[in-house]
Amino acid sequence: MALRIVASRPDPAIVTLPWNLPLEEWSDDFLVPLPRGLSRHVVRIVRLHDRTYAVKETVEEIAFREYRLLRDLQRLGLPAVVPQGVVTGREDDDDEELPAALMTEHLRFSLPYRSLFSHGLTADNLPSLIDAMVVLLVRLHLADFYWGDVSLSNVLFRRSAGGFAAYLVDAETGELKSSLSASMREYDLTVATENVFAELLDLQASESLDAEVQAHEIVEMLADRYHALWDELTAEEEFSTEEMWRIEQRIERLNDLGFDVEEIDIVTDFDGDQVRIQPRVVELGHHQRELQALTGLNVEDAQARRLLNDIAAFAAHFDLGREDRALVANRWLTKIYEPLMAMVPPEARGKLEPAEIFHEILVHRWYLSERAGTMVDIFDTARDYIYNVLAQKPEEAVAAADEDPDPDLLDS
Repeated sequence: MALRIVASRPDPAIVTLPWNLPLEEWSDDFLVPLPRGLSRHVVRIVRLHDRTYAVKETVEEIAFREYRLLRDLQRLGLPAVVPQGVVTGREDDDDEELPAALMTEHLRFSLPYRSLFSHGLTADNLPSLIDAMVVLLVRLHLADFYWGDVSLSNVLFRRSAGGFAAYLVDAETGELKSSLSASMREYDLTVATENVFAELLDLQASESLDAEVQAHEIVEMLADRYHALWDELTAEEEFSTEEMWRIEQRIERLNDLGFDVEEIDIVTDFDGDQVRIQPRVVELGHHQRELQALTGLNVEDAQARRLLNDIAAFAAHFDLGREDRALVANRWLTKIYEPLMAMVPPEARGKLEPAEIFHEILVHRWYLSERAGTMVDIFDTARDYIYNVLAQKPEEAVAAADEDPDPDLLDS
């Protein structure tokens, strides 16, 4: 049987991988030691030149279905791993058929939830983790995506201004609908609470999470925050024509949550005395798009909000309020952000993303300034942070080889 590779933007080096061997037999010559999460499939992480991929063995039909679904999610701009291709027609040296393989690009600086806890995450961070998962689920539901298997294990997390951003990594049970019903959303939410409850208990059993954490309270928080965010984004609001300012207030609240409102439905009653509004098209990334337009930086939305605030503080400090905002942002980029990032030694650049390092420098500056009783220079802060804080952090771009030796664990 001939080997067949269906890929988007194919990397010719894919052909050089040992497709005649089951994934569980691939040698260290091809593999990279990245942190991995639980999966029902055999998966390996490989590096080809400067690109890293997750390779998952599965049934051919399922592999193509997930590949196409991930491509649809990518086109919709939703947070999910990027599909690379499907490999079929695999046979071993005895001409025995091997499973098809789905390839996705590894999401840089991302970690499965188990690795986050091994990297120092505590019970205090659980609300931020749950919030990231809620935002991901709401975004998928707004796009009429039914997940079917919502769990922490099927998510990768990236740090974002002290919190987290969540990405879908397993779309095997998912489906894009023409319209997602409320009952299907609630079923997804029920699956999420059941799976997260079990995963938290498992963390406690392995002593990775404080035994005093009440798992049922965490899953109640997940459900409550999902409903609160969904209602804020989609619920109808009715008021008199004398309160039209509430339209702008609603849009500002959504912007504060990081969502852009691209369309809003406004309906008046027969007499024109009452107005009913409902957002129709909402999209996450308000601050992200604003920062990218000003500076070219592409970061998580919470990180973008933090950087935009620092640009505003920079403008106020140097009395640049009347200057063109794009010019101010460019000065901040060349005078503050880029010089600070250049201070990070090469051996420390795999610990955190640049925007997250900048966020942590700002937090560190606040602590140093409070202790000193005066504002500490940002570059002095950066030197202290790099030497005393960043140097002690674990590598997150690439993990140590023995961090997770279980071959049945993966990150996609």
